[in-house]
Amino acid sequence: MLRYLIFGGLLILPCVLIILPASFFDEGQSLCLSVLLLNKECYGCGLTRSVQHFIHFDFEQAWHFNKLVVIVFPTLSYIWLKQTIKIYQQLKSENEQAQE
Repeated sequence: MLRYLIFGGLLILPCVLIILPASFFDEGQSLCLSVLLLNKECYGCGLTRSVQHFIHFDFEQAWHFNKLVVIVFPTLSYIWLKQTIKIYQQLKSENEQAQE
């Protein structure tokens, strides 16, 4: 049952990020401990906003928020795809074993 929830979450997450506007994460308080405690941005600052703009093909704004998006987005996409396929195969295997 837990695998079904994880699989559903993995399928829904990209849909939700695409439905949300590109500027959804642009405003609000930063959650970065480096910013909150030291008032200094770290290498990861802006990655959430950057990835959100990248998903919406706003590459200039994505680059503005964090240049590491060109490495992080493909890496996250690969990990997401790999994990989704792995869980799908596990669910398929479980269903085949249950039918026997």
